[in-house]
Amino acid sequence: MKIDAHYYAVLAFCRACGFNKESAFKVAYASQFVDDAIINHIIIQGDLPGNIDHEVIDNQPSFFNMATCHSYTRIKTFNYSAMLNNTAAFHFVPGCKGKNFPKKLRCTPESPVIMDVLKDVLIQDDLIKLGVVLHAYADTFSHQGFSGLLSKVNDISEVKTLSKIPWAWTDKISKCFKWFVKDKFDKKFDSLMPAYGHGQAMEYPDLPFLTWSYEYDYSDQFSSAYKSSGPINNKTRYVEAFKGITRHLVVYIKNHKQYQDGNIDFDNWYNLFDTLLAEKNNKGRIKQWQRTLLNEKLLDKTDPEITYCKDSWLKEAFSNFDEKKFHQRKVDGAQLAPNFSDVNWYKYYLAVKWYKERFFHYCTQHDLDVNR
Repeated sequence: MKIDAHYYAVLAFCRACGFNKESAFKVAYASQFVDDAIINHIIIQGDLPGNIDHEVIDNQPSFFNMATCHSYTRIKTFNYSAMLNNTAAFHFVPGCKGKNFPKKLRCTPESPVIMDVLKDVLIQDDLIKLGVVLHAYADTFSHQGFSGLLSKVNDISEVKTLSKIPWAWTDKISKCFKWFVKDKFDKKFDSLMPAYGHGQAMEYPDLPFLTWSYEYDYSDQFSSAYKSSGPINNKTRYVEAFKGITRHLVVYIKNHKQYQDGNIDFDNWYNLFDTLLAEKNNKGRIKQWQRTLLNEKLLDKTDPEITYCKDSWLKEAFSNFDEKKFHQRKVDGAQLAPNFSDVNWYKYYLAVKWYKERFFHYCTQHDLDVNR
């Protein structure tokens, strides 16, 4: 899923379920930030308060192993640790089904691992943890069938759109490429896009309105026995995902009434789902969500939450924030804000640490030895 679902839809559904604006924003921002948190190592400069959880790397106080976003094209992500800790853990939670390790890594909707993590977070007083878990939960629907590792599971062919997306650059490129190379398309595309995540399916799983299909190797031995996925209706997947999210948000707000907005009495759910499935490009879907949030009185024009800014939590956390410096995998010389222990970025860092521990724990519980 993309920002329209992970941020704007989560924000709208939180408000509709009775969350006040501040709490809804924290949940939604954490949900989307999973796709934007590229920093994996921060070297801290200056005095470090004693209550800050950190690590020491090469004799330097550091924050480490907190990246949650992934890339299908960056070479540095093509290692087992990065793929497992980032891509599999947060975007392709394993379904734990199948006769061999690669098949068990294949993502399935509401996999036993994510459902166990979700049970844990629903009883905790931590909105940022909730947002992180909801991101992974939502992606189990849209990313189902694919693995978070570079794997034969993801080596697909005959990817086709069964509904029109005239504005999608990936669709135009694939159709032009097919026209030029004709029957060699799959072989050529495979050499350009490795079998990592849903890279070979391009952005198709993340378009909420699309119907599409592909062929995959269904054999346990990966013997090139391909069959069709059949028509994949993303609308069905997205609706089921957000019906599930709604159920879990209702449970959470009942358990944590301190985050409730007593003035919310929402009943226009059709409009939320209609907006979720809007047949528009990425910017168009964001604008549609902004209109819906305002029209349904879930936000006001003066609310800054109406527009997502991926640097907001970083700016709040680090007094020497610089866009170029903090848009790297490693940041050297970060200076902490005076109130660092209370900022959202630090709480996100702790939430990621917690999530990864729970992820590996439940993988083991479900007989998936990912630490091999």
